[in-house]
Amino acid sequence: MSKSDPNAPHRLALIASKGTLDWAYPPFILASAAVSMGWDVGVFFTFYGLTLLLKDLGPAVSPLGNPAMPMKMPFGPQGFQKIDWPIPVMMQGLPGFGALSTGLMKQTFKNKGVASIPELRAVCAEAGVNMIACTLTLDVFGFKREDFIPEATFGGAATFLEYAKDADVQLFI
Repeated sequence: MSKSDPNAPHRLALIASKGTLDWAYPPFILASAAVSMGWDVGVFFTFYGLTLLLKDLGPAVSPLGNPAMPMKMPFGPQGFQKIDWPIPVMMQGLPGFGALSTGLMKQTFKNKGVASIPELRAVCAEAGVNMIACTLTLDVFGFKREDFIPEATFGGAATFLEYAKDADVQLFI
């Protein structure tokens, strides 16, 4: 698929570098949307984003690293759900607060009809999104290829750059 071929499908090249729940949604939503539009899609999962291709997928929210995160409740009366709860930074580091935040965010997405990360990842895999696991990151973090979903491919920066050079859209997430 080359830019010189006017009949080639559009190509999307993404770099997913973060593995928290809030950062897991953008690459999978963009990839699934583009592939559903007939685009050729490749996502390079590197550094902490590599964990999104693990068989045992468990992305969580890190409220301490995201001070702009709104805290709204996904349950109760509408008025209660609309309150923006300011959470002091000191509380964000308390044991269990990350798990609480993760649970609330997952419930909020579910209430709004948004697919879960495992569901979005499965859609991408079934639709043929090229999900490239960064081999350098794999080695640095001590992962084994068997740790990853069977749909993952493996390659380094050169593999991704070869793919991305003909992309119509390139994004770093």
